[in-house]
Amino acid sequence: MNSLNYLIVLISSLQVTTKSERYLLIYMIFTLVIITTIVIVFFVVFQKRKNKLLLDKIKQQQVFEEEISNTQIEIQEQTLKNIGQELHDNIGQLLSVANMQLSIMTTAVDETIKEQFSETRDVVKDSLREVRALSKSLNSDVIANKGFHESIQNEIDRLNRLKILNATLTDKGDKALFENQKDSIILFRIFQEFISNTVKYASAKNFSVTIEYMDDKLILHAKDNGKGFDIEQIEKGAGLMNMQNRANLINATYELESEIGKGTELEVIYPYRKPKTLVL
Repeated sequence: MNSLNYLIVLISSLQVTTKSERYLLIYMIFTLVIITTIVIVFFVVFQKRKNKLLLDKIKQQQVFEEEISNTQIEIQEQTLKNIGQELHDNIGQLLSVANMQLSIMTTAVDETIKEQFSETRDVVKDSLREVRALSKSLNSDVIANKGFHESIQNEIDRLNRLKILNATLTDKGDKALFENQKDSIILFRIFQEFISNTVKYASAKNFSVTIEYMDDKLILHAKDNGKGFDIEQIEKGAGLMNMQNRANLINATYELESEIGKGTELEVIYPYRKPKTLVL
């Protein structure tokens, strides 16, 4: 307003000044306008450049954090793959040999203990099967080849087979909508971590899973009827942090709810992303 008033005064003064003075005033006004315009343009350009630098910095930080998360996930997946391979090749091989030896010995032992030998052989056989199933659930290549839904079903079957929990799986929609193998592995690991926590801490009897394949997203909902916990007071360990970090990595919405005496629920809403090359 002060500048405007100043210009009005200058213009008004033109009526009472000499011709030379009017030219001088016009020149001064013109110069003032030019300087003001330059200052405004400079300020606008400066602000745009400053905002661009801030945005670039934020994007670089996001890319850096994503790369760190990707690297951590890749290391974890490679570690799990190595453990799974060791279980399959070494422990599995030892159990397989033990099973063969027990089968041979069963035919040579006395009838009074043959039944016990047969039972022991069956236990070893069951152990071998579970070791192989566990090794497959740890190997990201196997998960990618089997697919997300079948990998979830295998975990449910394993829980029921071992009589750890009474587990059920319900699915809705078209499974073919979820094609991103890399994201499917990360989503499966979130589910696997939730199962692990349920088995270790929940003292639950029932466990239910619902997977809904929608046109633009997948909704994974898992629930146990265990003892629950107070989310506000529980210390966030590596397991809970891993679930949250993995969800963030695939742009999924992650929500964990629990109440003492009423069990724990997990919901992950995953918006489909364009599949990328799987590198794990």
